[in-house]
Amino acid sequence: MGRALVLGGGGVTGVAWELGMLCGLRDRGVDLTGAELIVGTSAGAVVGAQIATGVDPEERYAAQLVPPDGQVAAALGTGAMLRLALAAMAGGRAPQLVRARIGRFALRARTGPESERIAVIGSRLPVHEWPRRPLRITAVDAHTGEFVVLDRDSGVPLVEAVAASCAVPGVWAPVSTGGRRLVDGGLRSPVNADLAAGCDQVVVLAPIVRAIGPMIGVGTQVAALREQGARVALVSPDAAALAAIGRNVLDPAHRAAAARAGRAQAASAAAEVLGAWRQLGDGDRRYGGGRSG
Repeated sequence: MGRALVLGGGGVTGVAWELGMLCGLRDRGVDLTGAELIVGTSAGAVVGAQIATGVDPEERYAAQLVPPDGQVAAALGTGAMLRLALAAMAGGRAPQLVRARIGRFALRARTGPESERIAVIGSRLPVHEWPRRPLRITAVDAHTGEFVVLDRDSGVPLVEAVAASCAVPGVWAPVSTGGRRLVDGGLRSPVNADLAAGCDQVVVLAPIVRAIGPMIGVGTQVAALREQGARVALVSPDAAALAAIGRNVLDPAHRAAAARAGRAQAASAAAEVLGAWRQLGDGDRRYGGGRSG
């Protein structure tokens, strides 16, 4: 299938870091926006939908630098965190069963109306129609724990697909769409990079790499892609970016710092990314993938 860009979850600061990284890499002649396939999970679903529909990442990067006046940091309360932990640990450890228990927690949690959350996501997507090129957005069925991959053929509107992928259990309500109640695709994996199987060149931007409980680790998925013959670059926040992101990835007060840190980190990541991204036969010539449109 050619080249794939995989964008992982990581909250509002993950969105900012990914956009900073994309802009910083393009500053250095490595343009990832021309990927033939884009995979987005949670925060990565927001960025992936923007890139796949042809939105200039510079435009969205600039939006990350605007002060978050009136925006309050979201977070799980202590009681909700305890209930979520119990849901994850109770009973067997089969991944789908664990996701179903977390899904039930999400269905019972007191959150704001899903319609308000969908409207917020819609305001962050300049284009609301699915793109023609392949875009895969991940989610989890809150009732069954089944992993769900949404695309233009799934019958789910793009904004609702992205909102579902971002529906952090206990923070935002599950999204009712396509006959299901869907929650955050990050419950299965921080990046779901295995959806890029079959691609020759893969770049994974992963704001979060650590897997929790039965989640599939980023390293495991990347290793499998390499075993299949793909050239893969995995980029995650460095020490400076982690400091900028802070402890709460849902805090918009850290959004601007995370974006700037991602852009700065691109200087050290460019060589590795270029090694995976350039076309065979390009030698050492820098490759710019061209603007989406």
